[in-house]
Parts: sequence; structure tokens; C-alpha cells
Amino acid sequence: MVSLVLFLLIALCPVTMIKAWPFSNPPCPNCGDLAVPYPLSTNDNCGDSRYKVYCNNNKLEFLSATGNYYKILKVDPCNNKLVLQPPLILKGTCYSSDVVDGGFVLEEDLPFNISTHNTVMLLNCSESILLSPLNCSSNSICRVFEDKVEEGKGCFGKLCCHYLKDSAMNSHKIRVRVGGCTAYTSLVDWNPDSPPDSWNYGIELQWLPALI
Repeated sequence: MVSLVLFLLIALCPVTMIKAWPFSNPPCPNCGDLAVPYPLSTNDNCGDSRYKVYCNNNKLEFLSATGNYYKILKVDPCNNKLVLQPPLILKGTCYSSDVVDGGFVLEEDLPFNISTHNTVMLLNCSESILLSPLNCSSNSICRVFEDKVEEGKGCFGKLCCHYLKDSAMNSHKIRVRVGGCTAYTSLVDWNPDSPPDSWNYGIELQWLPALI
């Protein structure tokens, strides 16, 4: 069985998986509708325990440094990436559900980081954000989000900005707080010409390849 799985992984992901395959532990079983490819690990007997994820009620989830679980929407083992569902913006407000914990925070000693494919919108911000290099203009996509997307309507008319999470930024945190920006959401591979109903909401993480 392990030989068959190894053959399939090599066929699909010839470079990454040959380097990453662990001969000591098999890949983990599926969690609901999602496969859990190596090195992701849902228990001590499969995958690599450094790449911990959680299968809760048949939902694959990622645990942040602040103790919040985020649903995993997609796993791309060939490119060492997974996509998380952004936190909800509480209905009728402009507060993300994780604002009390400072937003999305990764453990810096784990092999995950926030990829550079994320376009982040910060919402309900204080004026101090205008000192930053972020796009807080009337042309920012956050204005479209507030106006056209139901979840953003509680933020309408408040100061907001967006930015591409590039390599010069902290790759382990999307920060929100009371007194700063109180809500956020993120798009993966956003195309400026795409309409809001085609936006791909998510927080894309990438992981370092596991070593044998």
C-alpha cells in the first residue's frame, strides 16, 4: 500500500514528493472530503508531527498561535501550500472574530508562513494607518468589498486599506486590534480586473519541504 501511494505521489509531484517522502510514517487518512498529504499530520502515527493539522468533525483545520482553529479549504501538496478560510466578520459589525487575539498569528518556529499570493484588506482602521505605504485610497479594493459584498457592509464608510503580502513583510501575522484596524479578509491570487463574485477568499500558507 505504501509503495502504491509513493508511486502516485511521485507521478503527481515528482520533485517535491521524492525529496519529502518519509519512509517511517505513512500519509494520514482523509479528513472528510479532503486528502491529508504528507507531510501534514493529524496524529502521531502519520505524516510529520512538525506539520500538525487537525481533523475535527470531518473538517480539516489549522491551529493558530493564539489558539484559533481555521478551516482548511484546499491543500496543494505539489506546491507545498494550503488555503485557510478567513475569519468571519461578525454580522452587523466591522470586527473579525479573531480581533481579540490580534488577528491571524503563526508560530514562528513552525515550518509554515503566509505566502506572497495574499492580498489583505484591513477594515475599520484608525487614521494612523495613513502613515503606512498601504493603499487606503478611494480606489482600494476594500471599498468594493464594503459596497458590494454582504459581509463587508458593516464596514461601509470606514477607513480601509489593502496590500499584497510581500516578502518584505512579517510572514507570520495579519494583525488587527481595537484602536487600529478591527477587521480583515484576504484574497488569494487576486486579479484587479475580476468582479467581486469571482474573488477567491482565503489565507494561503506555504510550508517548508520536509526532510527525510
